[in-house]
Amino acid sequence: MNKRVFLIVLDSFGAGEAPDAADFGDSGANTLRSVSKSKKFKLNNLKKLGLFNIDGVDFLEDEPFPTGAYGRAAELSLGKDTTTGHWEIGGIVSRSPMPTFPEGFPPEVIGEFERQTGRGTLVNKPYSGTQVIRDYGAEHLRTGKLIVYTSADSVFQIAANEKIVPVDELYEYCRIARRILTGKYGVGRVIARPFIGDSPENFERTPRRHDFSLEPPADTLLDCVKNAGLDSLSVGKIHDIFAGRGITEFVFTEGNTDGMAKTLDYIRRDFSGLCFVNLVDFDMLYGHRRDVDGYAAALTEFDEWLGAALPLLRDDDIMIITADHGCDPAFTKTTDHTREYIPVIVYGKKIRPVDLGTMSGFCNIGKSVCDYLGVKNDLSGESFIGRLTDG
Repeated sequence: MNKRVFLIVLDSFGAGEAPDAADFGDSGANTLRSVSKSKKFKLNNLKKLGLFNIDGVDFLEDEPFPTGAYGRAAELSLGKDTTTGHWEIGGIVSRSPMPTFPEGFPPEVIGEFERQTGRGTLVNKPYSGTQVIRDYGAEHLRTGKLIVYTSADSVFQIAANEKIVPVDELYEYCRIARRILTGKYGVGRVIARPFIGDSPENFERTPRRHDFSLEPPADTLLDCVKNAGLDSLSVGKIHDIFAGRGITEFVFTEGNTDGMAKTLDYIRRDFSGLCFVNLVDFDMLYGHRRDVDGYAAALTEFDEWLGAALPLLRDDDIMIITADHGCDPAFTKTTDHTREYIPVIVYGKKIRPVDLGTMSGFCNIGKSVCDYLGVKNDLSGESFIGRLTDG
């Protein structure tokens, strides 16, 4: 029977401050602990799989007989953003941080961007994505200037109203920025942030966000799977994060509910290889907006989805549930990502439910996927699959 791996990233679902959290200003952050205090938090299936048995999760009742393998992993890369987190899961450790621009982008970058797009710009400094359109959306409507901003992450973000700048045109501006932002200005992502509405009272971001990432500097898990002649499927932001590399088929999503539905479609389909999934709402809608109840409710929805999805897995399928960084919605020092461990949950009919403990490197995940699929690779990390299967 064909082996299949469903690798699902709950974007920002951290499992407690990492050993070096203080270096990132994140001492005390713990996404799981914060959301567990909400009345909307009900994770019966994840509990059964062993989520509450993970090292450091001493604030929730553990499962006496977990059905999955469980553990946590600390990041080796010098960052706490989407790109470095996913690339490390995929087998690339980023030893140097991607550039950030806490004072905004320098004149040579903004000037060239304005020259090539033919439009002026507004803001050019770190800003909350929802607040920036409230504060500058009206001026954008009057002038047609593009709202350019960044964050604590390595990003160049462009917000524009869809009536003023059609989405395809906004994407082309992002491609221009991506070509400009190389070398010392090589941010991890250029992000299109379209919005609608005619006044600050009803401005609203749309699901047509699109990320334009740097290309990974070496082969990732996705490349290895594709090069082996297997299917390499992606759901949600995965295609953007890896700049389309190593993917044989992809679908974008309009949020978690859509992402889970499309993942279920792949579970029901015949293929051999990897299905790599990102569920972004945890981070985008709830973590950054510091919405504890919203985050908890989204986790509960995912947990209920698991109840339907797990019975559909075939004998040689495995599902790995993890994250790419933290974004503690109760953390008051910042609205940015938080430097945390990530959970690692592995389930399959032939998987031994063992404690994987605390691992060094998200890259162990990608290494293990390749190991399970029998795929040749030179990825960083150590496979844990031998501890979970009989071969």
